[in-house]
Amino acid sequence: MFSWKLHGNGRTVKPGEVVAPGERLSWPITIGIGAQHVIAMFGATFLVPLLTGFPPSTTLLFSGIGTLLFLVITQNKVPSYLGSSFAFIAPIIASTQAHDMGVALGGVLITGLLLALVGIFVQFIGTRWISVLMPPVVMGSIVALIGFNLAPTAYDNFQQSTPTALVTLFAVVLCTALFRGILGRISVLLGVAVGYGFAAILGEVDLTAFNEAAWFGLPEFHAPEFNLAVLPMFLPVIFVLIAENVGHVTSVAQMTGKNLDHMVGRTLASDGLATALSATFGGSPTTTYGENIGVMSATRVYSTAAYWIAGIAAIALAMSPKIGALIFSIPPGVLGGVTFVLYGLIGIVGIRMWVETKVDFASAKNQMTAGVALVVGIANVTWDFGGIIFNGIALGTVAALVIYHLMNQLGRLTGTERREFPPATAPIDRVV
Repeated sequence: MFSWKLHGNGRTVKPGEVVAPGERLSWPITIGIGAQHVIAMFGATFLVPLLTGFPPSTTLLFSGIGTLLFLVITQNKVPSYLGSSFAFIAPIIASTQAHDMGVALGGVLITGLLLALVGIFVQFIGTRWISVLMPPVVMGSIVALIGFNLAPTAYDNFQQSTPTALVTLFAVVLCTALFRGILGRISVLLGVAVGYGFAAILGEVDLTAFNEAAWFGLPEFHAPEFNLAVLPMFLPVIFVLIAENVGHVTSVAQMTGKNLDHMVGRTLASDGLATALSATFGGSPTTTYGENIGVMSATRVYSTAAYWIAGIAAIALAMSPKIGALIFSIPPGVLGGVTFVLYGLIGIVGIRMWVETKVDFASAKNQMTAGVALVVGIANVTWDFGGIIFNGIALGTVAALVIYHLMNQLGRLTGTERREFPPATAPIDRVV
């Protein structure tokens, strides 16, 4: 478990080669790469507790613990850092507003356990059923509507201080455009830093809690509470987590040249258990991180040793209450600017799925699936059924699944599966 073969001379990676998960460079270089992974994940990871009200230090602690748990369960064969999951933000905010943090944690905990069960199922059955149940048009729709459903939340913060929000927004955009390598990959963190400095000049930053916090100490813990009424808001997130984990394994496999399909079940189970463990003590849910895939791609180092370093470093940072207090001092205007980018990017990830898998939008089946699901999610259509709340994400997910499979089966029976809608400029009566 803790033995890695030294790659080459331990100092360089030759052109065309990669450092495999079971290999490592010299320990000083490995520690440096591990530090890059911490920096890469930090910006997005701390934003989730900041937006949901969960304690940042607790989130950071279980982000590190979750990463180590992931490496153990996947037997050091799949390099990954488990940062905070943005897919949970909408149901957490909704359940916290309707009830409290404990109920939100309960929803996250149950979702994590269900994802772990899915992982066990996949380990024995395989992954083919995933593509049958959730073809690209469905999966892309679910991911996109989760991001776009959060738009009102971003705008609420944006309005708190429009100048600060605009400075933060354009700082993220410019950092992404101007910088390459690690600086380009932490553009969100750099943008927040610029926005924070601007907010401080305007007198919008309150450092009272930071000044009073101790340098060293345990994070604050919160216990989950269980209310099945909020569960429908959380269940659609499982589909997104499945897509994220499958995508992560596929990306690593392509970059390392190794077939890792047999590890998908383990990655899903690991992510689910890490999420459940985090929620048990008050931390944010976890998921694999694209930012860290970017670091691997840039360095060509896929060594799991670097991720052990990153996980341990995150745990160490979590033991400083001052870090959590500093994170919570970020004003709403900064959050408004950065979430305009982040929530939009979540939506674009769904659209990117359509593009990369060449979804045929000349097909009425695909048009209806995506169109209805997105409108339901963006409008945040809500249905209270006997005290059980179905929000826009839940109903949009149901709409995507039902419409696709219903039209797919009926199309086959009637021979209209390939029916195409006329152009959008056609008179409405001709469309009907």
